[in-house]
Amino acid sequence: MKKIVMSAVALTAIMGSFSAVSASSDGVSIFSNMKFKGEIRPRYEHADVKDNGKDAANAFTARTHLAVTAGLLEVEGLSTTIGIQTVNNFGYTKYNSTQNGETKYDVIADPQLAMLSEATLDYTIGKTALHVGRSHVNLDNQRFIGTVGWRQNERSYDTAYVANSDIENLTLLAAFVYGYAGVKGVTTTNTSSVLLHANYKVMDELSITGYGYLLASIHDTYGIALTGKVDMGAKLNYRAEYAMQSDATMEYAGNGKPKADASYINLDLGANISGILVGGNYELQSGADTSGKTQFTTPLGTNHKFNGWADMFLNTPTGGLEDINVRVGYKAKGFGKLLGVYHMFNADTDMATSTGTGTDLGTEFDVVYVNAIPGVKNLKGLAKLAAYQKGEVTGYTNDKQVAWLQLDYKF
Repeated sequence: MKKIVMSAVALTAIMGSFSAVSASSDGVSIFSNMKFKGEIRPRYEHADVKDNGKDAANAFTARTHLAVTAGLLEVEGLSTTIGIQTVNNFGYTKYNSTQNGETKYDVIADPQLAMLSEATLDYTIGKTALHVGRSHVNLDNQRFIGTVGWRQNERSYDTAYVANSDIENLTLLAAFVYGYAGVKGVTTTNTSSVLLHANYKVMDELSITGYGYLLASIHDTYGIALTGKVDMGAKLNYRAEYAMQSDATMEYAGNGKPKADASYINLDLGANISGILVGGNYELQSGADTSGKTQFTTPLGTNHKFNGWADMFLNTPTGGLEDINVRVGYKAKGFGKLLGVYHMFNADTDMATSTGTGTDLGTEFDVVYVNAIPGVKNLKGLAKLAAYQKGEVTGYTNDKQVAWLQLDYKF
């Protein structure tokens, strides 16, 4: 608790310092046009893995995120951002945060901590943006590069990048990632990785995205995605994506260049029919086999968004993962959004079971309701449930239920 309070005080001091040096004696402002933003997100989470010898977990946590952005030295296009995020559990520790030693409880990966979430220098000239420092980075649908914003301690990346949109409808990004921190702790994981991303909007009905994510001492991922929206009375949206993983071409601190040989397919079709939401999705992460194939992995993705909210598949099973899911819901102004999703999971290649080998990884039903809270601008409420039903593959033979109640206020 003391660490959380002191971190909030530290940010207040930083913001005060910005104001104090906003103008110097010769009339040149060091900081100008300051903009503040913040978020307070209290949450109750319940997690219960059946028949695993542990007690069900209950966590009461709150995320506080505060940041200030200011122009720098009156140079047009030059700015800096400083931000901090804290997670407070109010002294309630009847859950395994992965850091608190409470291993008799099931895991809810929201440790109490504080970290510097943003510390950047940014320079924009024309349609080119230059950036260096720590910030939140989400690329595309966050399948491969994301901040894991669902967890209370959102991931931050230490990067240097250049982005350009001089060519109409084309955006290009090249980034060097030298570290990242967050989610389960504040210790920085150092790396020497390269991210390449390009998106070309052909028309509303078609955008083409190509990417190359060279994660040092992990693997290289190259892929292409076709996305678009089509209005046929019903509003349709689709995604067709293919990616492959190969041996790492970069390494960090002598950790080698691991072998990788894997593939990925994501096919999605959704429709909005006067507020009624329907859709289907097929996702395949290939599995390891005796020929030297490896399972497809997404170590820096916002994986909670994919393959069920019970988080059974944050790490890809050795045999890979096939996820066939359907969704239905309703969305309207005033009503908010209600969505249910049903998943059927199977391994791509045979894995061990109690009776031999098989591919059954279970099923899951998820439901979420989100709506604005009347009378309070920028305040949203959320109720969410994930119910995983066990399969036959070893390691996936326990039912799991997770439930959340959350408020989210941004200012």
